[in-house]
Amino acid sequence: MRKFLVILDDSRECLNAMRFASMRAEKTGGGVQILSVISPEEFNHWIGVSDIMREEARERIEAHYQVFAKWMRDKHGIAPELVIREGEAVEEILAQLHDDPSIGVLVLGAGTDRKGPGPLISQLTKSAGSLPVPITIVPGEMSRERLEAIT
Repeated sequence: MRKFLVILDDSRECLNAMRFASMRAEKTGGGVQILSVISPEEFNHWIGVSDIMREEARERIEAHYQVFAKWMRDKHGIAPELVIREGEAVEEILAQLHDDPSIGVLVLGAGTDRKGPGPLISQLTKSAGSLPVPITIVPGEMSRERLEAIT
């Protein structure tokens, strides 16, 4: 089964990427893999504090994931898979793409502010020619109705 890889983070545009991935998976008989990356900057503390912070970050990710997973199951009949990695976001996304050959498409949400589409899109499009899968960029301001119409 082909999977759509979508990135779970705290950005607003993450929601549209989740919507698009789940709608496309439903229509094509695919699956959704949700990747969340814990940045190493979050743990530059003493070892005991670092371990507690890492566990708290994982709990936050799991809670956030549960909201999306319930919505995907209830609305689209999709049971997403959660993957949590630690490191630099772009490096970990690329590693996940290479580690899981069942991923067929990377879905990213584009930011809407004047600074550009966001750091992930800016960095990943630089190496788009050598990626093992295509990237789908979902506009952050696209309405749910428009997403439904194009998926």
